[in-house]
Amino acid sequence: MKRLPLILTVISLWQVLPAQPQLALLKYGGGGDWYANPTSLTNLIAFCNQDQQMGLQPQYATVEVGSAELFNYPLVHMTGHGNVVFSDREVQNLRTYLIGGGFLHIDDNYGMREYVVPQMKRVFPELDFVELPFSHSIYHQKYDFPNGLPKIHEHDNLPPKGYGLVWEGRLVCFFTWECDLGDGWEDPDVHGDSQATRTKALRMGSNIVRYVFTQ
Repeated sequence: MKRLPLILTVISLWQVLPAQPQLALLKYGGGGDWYANPTSLTNLIAFCNQDQQMGLQPQYATVEVGSAELFNYPLVHMTGHGNVVFSDREVQNLRTYLIGGGFLHIDDNYGMREYVVPQMKRVFPELDFVELPFSHSIYHQKYDFPNGLPKIHEHDNLPPKGYGLVWEGRLVCFFTWECDLGDGWEDPDVHGDSQATRTKALRMGSNIVRYVFTQ
């Protein structure tokens, strides 16, 4: 049986997404704690559905970088503190997913940047992460963030930065650094964040989701 070109397979998968989309957490190799924030996506999904009636499935999925299941999810979230390693097959799978319409949000939970940036360079050797201007529409969905990302956790006391990989005019990967949105999405007793801090994190997270579904 003749196989269809991979890019056509991606397009056909994208056309049969369910009416109630599901978000996913990316599971990767290398020893980094991809599972670092177990309550964060559940809370973000609940916020998106209650605050903006987005109609997301209430439970998120977990998907491996090299899995064909990756193409079932319009937005995949990646987090952790440590090492990240992609195999050659995973590099190609992730590239095809992102070029074909997928979106990756990488949230540095502290100490992830030095590992994940070189791996993403393997995915898109022709692209570099660029800092998104505060005028970018990802900061101006339902909620306005005129100064860019909110500061959720201090870490090194540096300003939060939002970087993007832009493929043919489309933002395909958003990398949030020195911000730690995922910690702000977690249950309130996990980090002891104030309600105001958690609300800022959830609102920015909902902006990311809405951006992905409307761009």
